[in-house]
Amino acid sequence: MLISEIFYSIQGEGDLTGVPSVFIRTSGCNLRCNWCDTMYASWNPEGEDLSLDAILRQVDAFPAAQHCVLTGGEPMVAKGIHDLASALKARGKHVTIETAATVPPSGISCDLASLSPKLSNSVPDARLSEAWRQKHEKLRRQPKVVADWLDHCDFQLKFVVTTPADIQEIQSLVRDVAREVPPSKILLMPEGTSAEALHGRNQFLLEICKRNGYRYCNRLHVELFGHTRGT
Repeated sequence: MLISEIFYSIQGEGDLTGVPSVFIRTSGCNLRCNWCDTMYASWNPEGEDLSLDAILRQVDAFPAAQHCVLTGGEPMVAKGIHDLASALKARGKHVTIETAATVPPSGISCDLASLSPKLSNSVPDARLSEAWRQKHEKLRRQPKVVADWLDHCDFQLKFVVTTPADIQEIQSLVRDVAREVPPSKILLMPEGTSAEALHGRNQFLLEICKRNGYRYCNRLHVELFGHTRGT
């Protein structure tokens, strides 16, 4: 499995914010988000090809960690991801999977599905070919796949928001998923890789959350460490 990085930090986003966790970042992605903050695992995948045993040895180096996060890139396109999730569960770990929800769960071991469907604000710009732009646009919105995850896992729906206009798109997707989604399961996260950028979008997001009962999703790791790998 091509692994970009494995590190021990705290979860910076969502329900488990602040919880010490081992992050296993697979390298490779089927999307190309314009604002991607892990280009080294998506636009330009890099890393080391590790066996399952080698990955587990690195996880075992942090015995205090009870939580593991499978992230990317897109972890669900990584060869062997089901075996890795099962092995972590066999070790008694809580497993979060951070995914864009373009690939069905297919029975994967998962305690929390952190689903982040991509909005139109993610479509790549002219840095990529028109073929990639079309592929991204075709794949990014998969309400039936989202529904499959909701049917099989505890979940949070986490959306990257750039402007207030994004909210209508979020609400349209949730309607198309055709499942009961409590407002408290919808997390709105400001786009940005610096504290200044996040703060610039805080106010309108807070008002939208208050009006609709959604949750504001901070990016604690950015606040604490900045835009830094391994955090």
